[in-house]
Amino acid sequence: MQARDNTTLSDTAKRLLPWLVAVGFFMESLDTTILNTAVPAIALALKVPPLSMKAVLASYTLSLAVFIPISGWMANRFGTRRVFGSAIGIFTLGSFLCGLSNDIHMLVACRILQGCGGAMMLPVGRLTMVRTFPKSELIAAMTFVAMPGLIGPMLGPLLGGLIIAYFHWSVIFFVNIPIGLCGLYMVYRHLPNYREQRNHPLDIIGLILFSSSISLLSYVLEVFGETSLSTAEIVGLLAMSVALLGAYGLHALGTAHPLLRLSLVRIRSFRVAVSGNLFTRLGIGGIPFLLPLLYQVGLGFSPIQSGLLVMPQALAAMSLKLTMPHILKKFGYRRVLIANTLTLGVMIFLFSTIDAAMPVWVIVVMAFTYGFLTSLQYTSMNTLAYADVKQREASGASTIASTIQQMAVSFGVAAASLAAALFIPERVHASGPEMINGIHRALWVLGALTMVSTIVFSELKSGDGDAVSRHKADPPSA
Repeated sequence: MQARDNTTLSDTAKRLLPWLVAVGFFMESLDTTILNTAVPAIALALKVPPLSMKAVLASYTLSLAVFIPISGWMANRFGTRRVFGSAIGIFTLGSFLCGLSNDIHMLVACRILQGCGGAMMLPVGRLTMVRTFPKSELIAAMTFVAMPGLIGPMLGPLLGGLIIAYFHWSVIFFVNIPIGLCGLYMVYRHLPNYREQRNHPLDIIGLILFSSSISLLSYVLEVFGETSLSTAEIVGLLAMSVALLGAYGLHALGTAHPLLRLSLVRIRSFRVAVSGNLFTRLGIGGIPFLLPLLYQVGLGFSPIQSGLLVMPQALAAMSLKLTMPHILKKFGYRRVLIANTLTLGVMIFLFSTIDAAMPVWVIVVMAFTYGFLTSLQYTSMNTLAYADVKQREASGASTIASTIQQMAVSFGVAAASLAAALFIPERVHASGPEMINGIHRALWVLGALTMVSTIVFSELKSGDGDAVSRHKADPPSA
């Protein structure tokens, strides 16, 4: 491998690395959280029902899931610095074009372009971290990366509310431009360039099969309940998606260098981490979509008020992030993930009690608690995935983990929208009480899905994850 490894990487570059990777995470998290707050206002401006805005959210996360599988190959072929920098550039360009969109179809198309860039940022950033820091430092390093990235979710809801209140909604996307330009400069100056001397050919057939399957499945989830397609046609599309995915599985077994190395699922900790990511996010992945609708459309809060109510989630995740390595070290992955997932389900149930009579301070406390729990969940699942993965398998593991994560986010938004649509009788002209009632019932469904996902983590053994949790939990200095 032609790379600056952990022994030759300068101390300054190693200290800067978490911050450089966090630039990409910050851009993605800021963009998503600003957009979530602005969904009702943008829907009004584009003259579409608020629930139809799920296409804008799901198209981005779907494009991540489709293009992430080639990120590992791209990083090995062209180097982590070049790919990560190009990803920031494409994401910034997509943001600019989103701001120029004048209808929902153009906005969806530009969000897909954003996703092409975002698809490279998350896995390549993780891959760079995994190749730079030994396993004994991985939780602390990734925790440190996540802290600057959490500034985005903390600022996003409030910033989105302020922009909607005082500016045109397109400014939401233009915010990314100066951040992206600064990020480009820092990445090309300081990010290490890990690159394989010999790279295997890209699995084109696998890419076509996998992308077609995931795209088709996401389309069915998006239009379900809002289409003239018959039940037989919907079932047929689902069957076609499953068949394509099965065809990819057979293809991967007979290919020396498949797009996604499915053999990695034989590693128990990795299998549980990625499957847990998928099933847990089916429940919690749609919460950022539903809560702004509950606050603004249901309860009549302004975008700024809605942003302030969501803000404690990110504040808790950021302020308590340093406690998470200690929690994992003391209790272990199995107990933490089982207990935390059940508690998350209970918290989602509690969100369904929010109405006009609930004191604001109670909503703030609930949001703060939920923010800590979700951050602990994500940190646990993301680091567990690399506990027993060998260094040469890091690229493939990062690709699979990131692909599953973004698929789950896309499916989570679709599941939340579908659940809400089933319980809201007239989505276009629904009154405030009807919207509140429908979202409350949808939250019950998502809470139940979250609690059921606990079954996945019961497969873990008591010692799983010790390779990354049994160490000194202090973060690297910066």
